[in-house]
Amino acid sequence: MKKIISTPKAPAAIGPYSQAIEVNGLLFTSGVIPIVPSTGELVEGDIEAQAEQAIGNLAALIEAAGAKIENTIKTTVFIKNMDDFTKVNEIYASVITAGTHLAPSIKVAEAAKVIENSQRDINIAFVNELSKIFNKMGIDTQEVLEAASTKWNFLPFKPGLVGGHCIGVDPYYLAQCAQRHGYNPEIILAGRRMNDGMGEYVANEVIKLMLKKGIQVLSSNILILGFTFKENCPDVRNTKVIDIYKALKSYNLNISVYDPWANPEIAKREYGIEITNELPESKFDALIFAVAHDKLKELEIDKLLNQRHVLYDVKGCLQKEIIDGRL
Repeated sequence: MKKIISTPKAPAAIGPYSQAIEVNGLLFTSGVIPIVPSTGELVEGDIEAQAEQAIGNLAALIEAAGAKIENTIKTTVFIKNMDDFTKVNEIYASVITAGTHLAPSIKVAEAAKVIENSQRDINIAFVNELSKIFNKMGIDTQEVLEAASTKWNFLPFKPGLVGGHCIGVDPYYLAQCAQRHGYNPEIILAGRRMNDGMGEYVANEVIKLMLKKGIQVLSSNILILGFTFKENCPDVRNTKVIDIYKALKSYNLNISVYDPWANPEIAKREYGIEITNELPESKFDALIFAVAHDKLKELEIDKLLNQRHVLYDVKGCLQKEIIDGRL
């Protein structure tokens, strides 16, 4: 099979999926998510061959998926050979009903991809910082954001964990590239520091709430609902729920993680922890609602908790009256 060119290694800080890899061929199998690096630097003269390969791979994926991709305009790149470009554009257009956009160069296309996610990362970092500030002031962040959203041009971002293979990773590529060109980025890395620290922040807030309610922390039983990096999907790549888990573990607690979507074998292999797809029958001293899976929203959470307990809502989707804290 034809070889796919990989990008240079990413910064070590991004975790287990940080290093770009060299892949021989692509195998699109149901339930398998291939991890492939960005296009990186293309070698002059190889563009046509790579375009041909990309067409074959994408066509196979489309045929296997048998679905349309809506709402997102795909950024494509200019290819010297117009016939190759036409083929690539036709394939994307066949599944992306919102249309395609032709970038003037590969560098412009790659830059567009990386700033889309970096911009979102920075915006979430801003509301995460607001959440910390308002928590100290005794103000509910969700209520502040709801009021601010009445202004027509307010951007409705919400605080939370930022994981996954895009938003939590792309800013590091941009920062690394900037440093290679002699510029030290400030806002980009500040946003990363803020978002990367939210898991530990949540864990510490839960411990504080337990102490305030007179719940013994040592050897207490904690339940984390959700482990994937986002709702209603099985993807655990770069999930920041693991940061909550590790921070709590340092207090010598008994921690259970329930996620109906995540694969326990993958979680064990990648993070070294046990998670379950079966809802525990025991009751807990504290519960952290970490991922907004639809199935988790349907749970009768009160039946999972001891009479004296702490309920912390990371996602801001539970009724305010039943929770003890939220971002």
